[in-house]
Amino acid sequence: MKGFPDELALCTGFEWDVGNADKNWEYHQVARGEAEGIFFNRPVVVAADLAHSERERRFAALGRTDQGRRLTVVFTVRATLVRVISARDMSRRERRIYEQTSSKK
Repeated sequence: MKGFPDELALCTGFEWDVGNADKNWEYHQVARGEAEGIFFNRPVVVAADLAHSERERRFAALGRTDQGRRLTVVFTVRATLVRVISARDMSRRERRIYEQTSSKK
């Protein structure tokens, strides 16, 4: 898939920092399963998050849950695991990007 990071294609699971998982629920009401689910539903749009990649390479994924909720998930890849950093509802701008990008596929 064009723009899909090679690291992500090799992943076999997810890794969660307990603090991040709790914060995603507390601030955004996004459960772990919802955040993970967008990686299995199509379309998913993934881009490098260059502004926040000083210490490790980060990515932002725009996608839909099984229930149709549109989420932005910021993550990194460690070995073969997706480590979710944050998950929240897409902003208006992100929804526009998601719709424009996914309609081209």
